[in-house]
Amino acid sequence: MPHFNAFIILLSKSFHGAIKGVQGVENIKKSIVASPREMSTHQNEDGDEDVMKKVTLLTEDLYHLRDTYFPVDPQEKISKLQNHVNFALSLLDSIPSEQWKSTSQRANFEFLRGKILDVFPDYRKEAEDHLSKAVKLNPSFADAWLCFGTDNQVQMVEDSIRHAKEAIALDVKDGNSWYNLGNACLTRFFVTGACDHTKLLPSLKAYQNAEKDESMKSNPDLYFNSATVNKYLENYERALTGFQAAALKDPGLNASEEVEKMGLVRGKRLASLASSLSEVNLNSSHKKLPVRLLLEGVNKEVVVTGKVLLFIKHDSVAPLYYLLCDPEQTYFVLSVYGLRADVITEGDQLTVVAPYFRDVNFLWNSKQYQFKSIRVDFLEQVIRNGKALAPHQAAQTSIYAEHKP
Repeated sequence: MPHFNAFIILLSKSFHGAIKGVQGVENIKKSIVASPREMSTHQNEDGDEDVMKKVTLLTEDLYHLRDTYFPVDPQEKISKLQNHVNFALSLLDSIPSEQWKSTSQRANFEFLRGKILDVFPDYRKEAEDHLSKAVKLNPSFADAWLCFGTDNQVQMVEDSIRHAKEAIALDVKDGNSWYNLGNACLTRFFVTGACDHTKLLPSLKAYQNAEKDESMKSNPDLYFNSATVNKYLENYERALTGFQAAALKDPGLNASEEVEKMGLVRGKRLASLASSLSEVNLNSSHKKLPVRLLLEGVNKEVVVTGKVLLFIKHDSVAPLYYLLCDPEQTYFVLSVYGLRADVITEGDQLTVVAPYFRDVNFLWNSKQYQFKSIRVDFLEQVIRNGKALAPHQAAQTSIYAEHKP
């Protein structure tokens, strides 16, 4: 009898969860008028941001309904899901297209649409297409990456890499196999935190091999993805060239906007932002060098100090860009990965351990781009105002596993 009582309690909780899921969707639907005309009026009153919040809540309740509602007739569940999906999509589509101007907004739109369509147990290509667009618009969109249906994303990526290598072994000149390997390696970079740039090098090499295949010359995604890798590796000229090639082949990829949001800063502009700096004192066994003496690449056993002059705003999620000045009045751009945007502020004194240095100098569209750049990949490399950064100041990637019945 105790076992029977436990079963009754469990059944009761499951039933309550299912009712809650159904009621959650219904409550949101009741709070929003259903006709397009009324919906538009309601939207003007509450604002597009409020509608977006309701779509997000509706999407969450959709998945709660899917995971907790189990009627006797399975078709009843599919029918109810379809009804709520149709409503969620109509609500999402009610937001004017001009509200999706920025890349991050469009990525969020594609993500929500893909996730709503992905609620069904069977495979939906349309859902995958929208999720793919989301990660192309925002390669750092971890939630979108992780909607591709597996409980172990890292294992999924490693399996993809293995399969791609097996295909290459069969035909080393097959550009599509190299392209698939590049995509798998790029995905590994993002699902493992998007900070260890050594994981990008195999991706770049794979894309370069793919480009040797003439049949791949017409693939805009190849150029876009390769440019994305070069952007993260701070090979700016190659990144710009790649995005331009992708834009010419497929304007829908918004590659032109990638050029605009890369946050390039010209040297002449830096000179106008000068301010007096005090010497930064640091007790360290590392050798302290001014920026002018840094070597290209990683400078081991070396530290660089500088003052934060300003935060360089741009549309990409990562990296964070700052303009700094060292004690010799040398200005440089600091790109930081894996750190929350509110940690470093203007006026902070920073010490960078083992800086990765690049002296950027190239001509693009009749404009000369020339500036010194230092990249920080890991939290441990930065000392702010004489203190090491705390683990909670790291940017946390939002990762969750989707349950696929």
